[in-house]
Amino acid sequence: MLGALALSAVVLTAGAAAARGTGATVQPGGRRGITVLQLQGYLDPPVAALALRTLTQANRARTSLVLIQLDSNGVVATDVAPLVQAIQRSRVPVVVWVGPSGAHAQGGAALVAEAAPVLFVAQGSDLGPATPTRLDQPGATSNVAVRAELARLARTNRRDPTRAEELTTTSIGATVGAAIGVTNGARPTLGEVVVTLDGQRVRTSAGVIRLSTATVTGKGTGRRRQPNQEVVFASLGLGARVQHALISPRLAYLLFVVGLALIVFEFFAASVGLGSAIGAVCLVSSCYGFSHLPLAVWAAALVGLAIGAFGIDVQAGQLGPWTAIATAALVGGSLTLYGGSSRLDVPWWELALVVLSTLAFFVAAVPAFVRARFSTPTIGREGLIGELGQAEVAVDPDGVVVIRGSRWRARANRATPIGVGAPARVVAVEGLVLEVEPEEGAARDYRDRARSRSKRRGESDPG
Repeated sequence: MLGALALSAVVLTAGAAAARGTGATVQPGGRRGITVLQLQGYLDPPVAALALRTLTQANRARTSLVLIQLDSNGVVATDVAPLVQAIQRSRVPVVVWVGPSGAHAQGGAALVAEAAPVLFVAQGSDLGPATPTRLDQPGATSNVAVRAELARLARTNRRDPTRAEELTTTSIGATVGAAIGVTNGARPTLGEVVVTLDGQRVRTSAGVIRLSTATVTGKGTGRRRQPNQEVVFASLGLGARVQHALISPRLAYLLFVVGLALIVFEFFAASVGLGSAIGAVCLVSSCYGFSHLPLAVWAAALVGLAIGAFGIDVQAGQLGPWTAIATAALVGGSLTLYGGSSRLDVPWWELALVVLSTLAFFVAAVPAFVRARFSTPTIGREGLIGELGQAEVAVDPDGVVVIRGSRWRARANRATPIGVGAPARVVAVEGLVLEVEPEEGAARDYRDRARSRSKRRGESDPG
C-alpha cells in the first residue's frame, strides 16, 4: 500500500511539473465582455495613449478578451516599446487582427502585431516591413535590433522566429504568413476572429486561459455561431480624432498652404473678416501637426515666401516674374517639406493639385475678386484720373477711396496722408491701385515747381 501511495505521488508530481513546463494549467476565460481596440492610421501619441489606456482598463476590469484591430503604415512621434510591453504583461488575453482586407501593419505596428500571443491577418492584408520602426526618426533603430526583437517576440508567442525575422525588410501576406508560421492564421472578418477563438488557449502573464467567445444558435442549416458576450469598441474620442487627423502629413501641408493663401486674400479684401479667421485657424492647426512631424523649417519658409510672392503680382494687377518665382518656390518647398522616411512624403498627385489650385487662385480668382470689390465695369481706370472721391479708409500711405460709388484701393501721392472722409483726387492709376492726393494742400515736387516757373517766365517774356 505504501509503495502504491508513493508511486501515485511520483506520478502526480511529475504531471504537475510537466504542466508547469508547458503552460498547460488552464484557467476559464469567463464572459466579462470583449473589447475591440481599433488602431488605425499612424500610431501617434493620441493612438498610443488610447491603446495603453484601454489595456489598463481591461486588466483592471478583467475583461474576457482584448481584440486589437490594426491597420497602420507606421509610427510617428511616439515609442511603441511601452505598448509592446503592455501587451506582453497583460493578464487579459490579447489578440491582434490586421484587417480588414487591404490593411497593413508596417514599421513599429509590425512589432505590435508580433507582440500579441495570437495574431491573425485578413486576406488581402499584410505584415511588414518593420523598418523603419519610426517614420519621423528612421535611423533611431537599426535593422539588426529590429530583427532581434521580431525573433524574440515570435519565440515568446510560439511562432517561427527565423521566418519572423524576414518582416524586418519585407512584407508578408495573410496566406503566406500563416503557412510559414509568422501568424496564427488568416481570418477575413472581425466576427470570424471572435467566434473562431472560442475554446482556444491563449497565453497571458497570468498563465494560459481558455477562451469562451461564441455560442451556437439556430437549428439545421440555420445554425450559426455568434459572440456569447457583449462586444465593446474602443476608439478615439472627438478631440483625440482631431489631433490624430492633424498629425497627418498630407492634412498639415494642405492646411498650411490654405491658411497662408486666405490671409493674403484677406489683405486684398481690405478688411479683417471670415477669411482671415479661417486662415488663422488653418495655420494654427497645421503648426500642431508640424510639431509632431519631421518638418524642414527652411522648406516651410519657402512655401510662405511663395504665397507672398504671388501677392506681389496681384498687387501690380498683372502677371510678372514674381508669379514664376512663386510657383517654383511652392513646388520646391512642397517637395522637401518633410524629413524622415519617404513614407511621410505627400503624394505627387496631391502636390500637383495644391500647386495648380494655388496658382489658379492667385492668377484668376483673387484679381477677379479685387476688380469686383473695388471697381465696376462702367468705370474705366484711365478715365478716373482727375476724378474727385472720398477716403473711406485713411490713405496713410495705403487705404480705400470711393469714386462714383465704387471702392478702390488707393495710395497717397508723394506720401501726403488723407484722413477718413476727406476728399481725394486721382492723379494716376497703377494696376488696380489709384494714386491720390488731397483736394487742397497736396505736396508738390520740384518738377511741378519747375514747370510752374517756366510757364511764368514764358508769360513775362513775350519775345
